[in-house]
Amino acid sequence: MNYVLAVKSPVYGKQGAFLAYQFAQALLKKGHAISQIFFFQDGVSNGNGLVYPANDEFNLTQAWQVFSTQHHIPLHLCVAASQRRGVVDVLAAKETDKTNLAEGFEITGLGEFMAMALKADRVVTL
Repeated sequence: MNYVLAVKSPVYGKQGAFLAYQFAQALLKKGHAISQIFFFQDGVSNGNGLVYPANDEFNLTQAWQVFSTQHHIPLHLCVAASQRRGVVDVLAAKETDKTNLAEGFEITGLGEFMAMALKADRVVTL
């Protein structure tokens, strides 16, 4: 089956984003495909490149980056939610040298999410 994951939980402070990460790993292990991971609402904090957890904490942003690279799964952030929460790329930043979008993440519109969701067998929101 082909899945699209929609993550609305923040990178830290709640369990949802980490559960989404674990779920994504389990899906691939069982032979399923993931065409996109879309972060919206507070979930856009997963793509904030300025998140620096303590050395003894799991770095979820980095884990998403590795996961995406290894499995060629795009990590998309909702543009509206990103701008509201201060996660910006060079196109959205008022000053182009002040961006904080983590490498491997892309800011996209809701249309991108919907296009992938229409092609998916399942859309799971965490």
